[in-house]
Amino acid sequence: MGSAQPSRLIGGRPARPAAPAVPPRPDRRAGTFPAVRILVTGGAGFIGSAYVRRLLRGAEPALDVDIDAVTVLDAFTYAGTEGSLDAVRTDPRLRVVHGDIRDAPLVDAVVGGHDVVVHFAAESHVDRSITGAAAFVTTNVVGTQTLLDAALRHGVRRMVQVSTDEVYGSVATGSWTERAPLDPSSPYSAAKAGADLLALAYHRTHGLDVVVTRGANTYGPYQYPEKIVPLFVTNLLDGHDVPLYGDGGNVREWLHVDDHCHGVALAQTRGRAGGVYHLGGGAELTNRELTGRLLAACGAGWDRVRPVADRKGHDRRYSLDSTTSHRELGWSPTVDLEQGLAATVDWYRRNRAWWEPLKPHR
Repeated sequence: MGSAQPSRLIGGRPARPAAPAVPPRPDRRAGTFPAVRILVTGGAGFIGSAYVRRLLRGAEPALDVDIDAVTVLDAFTYAGTEGSLDAVRTDPRLRVVHGDIRDAPLVDAVVGGHDVVVHFAAESHVDRSITGAAAFVTTNVVGTQTLLDAALRHGVRRMVQVSTDEVYGSVATGSWTERAPLDPSSPYSAAKAGADLLALAYHRTHGLDVVVTRGANTYGPYQYPEKIVPLFVTNLLDGHDVPLYGDGGNVREWLHVDDHCHGVALAQTRGRAGGVYHLGGGAELTNRELTGRLLAACGAGWDRVRPVADRKGHDRRYSLDSTTSHRELGWSPTVDLEQGLAATVDWYRRNRAWWEPLKPHR
């Protein structure tokens, strides 16, 4: 297969791919690692594209497998970009399909022939969910159900549902374990909680091999500049102010995208069917503390901070207990927050060509 090309668009909708969605499986000699075909939904987004790059570069030590093919299924909405996959675009194992996970016939055609589905695709911006919840419900819940049905129909060996710490709501002290009740505060987190419960229900009802991961706030390269880290960094690099919600006292736990991807890979290969695994970064900062670090890294002062009214239903604190992931998966975060933030700021400084066209003020 040649370099990856998006499926042709017809009338603004993706053309249905002919089955099979991936090329014929090559012959392999006995004794090699098992070969797998992986479908990554949302593989042109922030964490999904990082996962694809790691898979195809052989940078994921958790995967003791030969990778026959990686298919990216992405709707390429505002947060999914072709440029996020440029580093691996010529890899003959990569296929990119423009498509919506709510499109059942398309999903059915694409899922067939894959061994594993890693499901990143989601509407994920809390602020947008407050003003337009419908897209979050249909994409995150109905889209996940569509994938689950296809995975069940085609005998997918494992599906990884990639989720978020926000499904638990706020925690005043301590950290949430996997047994904590779900108590989401926003339409986004409610839709993700619904998707998680559906995935686990398909395991319990149908025996589908499903694993759920719930990650902390993630940062790193190729993150669309609406989330706090890339928004603040790109605004500061452009000479603009940054908006800080409320008193800035909301606490988040921070996780580098490479650590997040490694946790997902370990869950894919070592996780228990029906298991839920937390991927917490272990580094908690108030938004005000994070702002101070980003200002320093960009050489800016507090005069560049513009206080704004707090967001509706803004959770005060998130914190995950990742003991189960440490014990069962052998996972721990390795990227130091200070070093990771510095490297992230440097990446945005050196890659204006990627993010400048995405900024709304341009």
